[in-house]
Amino acid sequence: MCFDEYAKGGIKPMRIEKIIDDKRQYLDLLLLADEQEDMIELYLDKGDMFALYDDNLKSICVVTREDEYTYELKNIATYDQYQGNGYGRRLVEYLFEYYNDTCRVMYVGTGDSPNILNFYRKCGFKESHVIKNFFTDNYDHPIYECGEQLIDMIYLSKEFDSKIS
Repeated sequence: MCFDEYAKGGIKPMRIEKIIDDKRQYLDLLLLADEQEDMIELYLDKGDMFALYDDNLKSICVVTREDEYTYELKNIATYDQYQGNGYGRRLVEYLFEYYNDTCRVMYVGTGDSPNILNFYRKCGFKESHVIKNFFTDNYDHPIYECGEQLIDMIYLSKEFDSKIS
């Protein structure tokens, strides 16, 4: 599956592809958002992976199906030099379009980092719940974001106006 559109000004082609095979070739990018490889292994094979290209690879994400109508955005990452250019947001918008007919709610879990939380809020997610001590209980080393150690997992959700009965 491939999605093509033109970026602002109609100059650069932007394309989103669903990745079926050899997902581990994107591990370097996935590790930007989830820095422990064995945690990525827990969801990589069971998840849908999407890659966003604008001339070359810019962003990647993995979404898992948690139950019949619930999905979770497990990982989304954009190479550092391309962050702030709207690639991550466009990928999230694409996910909302892609899952609109099969999803009632999509979750995303992240650390208590204002920049990341603001990104998800701007994409339409709202705070849902917290898993206390997630990062300290599940990672073999301290995880830091913007100089602050992450302790709790903050979950946000996006409800869909799908036609699911």
